[in-house]
Amino acid sequence: MKFLGIAFLGIGLWAWNEKGVLSNISSITDLGGFDPVWLFLVVGGVMFILGFAGCIGALRENTFLLKFFSVFLGIIFFLELTAGVLAFVFKDWIKDQLYFFINNNIRAYRDDIDLQNLIDFTQEYWQCCGAFGADDWNLNIYFNCTDSNASRERCGVPFSCCTKDPAEDVINTQCGYDARQKPEVDQQIVIYTKGCVPQFEKWLQDNLTIVAGIFIGIALLQIFGICLAQNLVSDIEAVRASW
Repeated sequence: MKFLGIAFLGIGLWAWNEKGVLSNISSITDLGGFDPVWLFLVVGGVMFILGFAGCIGALRENTFLLKFFSVFLGIIFFLELTAGVLAFVFKDWIKDQLYFFINNNIRAYRDDIDLQNLIDFTQEYWQCCGAFGADDWNLNIYFNCTDSNASRERCGVPFSCCTKDPAEDVINTQCGYDARQKPEVDQQIVIYTKGCVPQFEKWLQDNLTIVAGIFIGIALLQIFGICLAQNLVSDIEAVRASW
């Protein structure tokens, strides 16, 4: 876990360095959308802290680090459980927030290369376009259909919205040009017209067993880690009490 944490942190810092963030820290706040690098930094930082505490605590028989490891892991488990319950209870509110989140990132599509790659991957994987439809790309200054828009991508969509030709080896990055100027029937031939929010819901329903199994497996591993750490603390304290 510790080395995985270091790897995630390294990838995050490397990506920030490539984008010039490390040389201009103020640019962190300039992004209009979500920066995917934050995922690597946060996940890497948490994994490193947990791995360091658990590893050093076990090797040095340090009860403070072991207790920190088990308590921190317990807090994460509790937060995951709470998030799962709240997600079920407030699923409509979460759907609205997801729509708001995707639209914010559509606006910032050209502002950050990592964000752009994340949106393209999402649209290609779920075969979707925009939050609830291709017209959501009107929110982006390069793709909107206003008469004042001088961009060549006007009234178009990113290439990741395009339906794929199995015989096509090279990606046509211009396949979405003028796509939304066509009638809706013709649009369905060249681009995905379903939004990513309903497509994500459909994917979740189709893969509910797998998703539930993954979350249960992670939860069991966390509980197992907490029990092992507490058991080791008890053994260490019992040995010290017998001195």
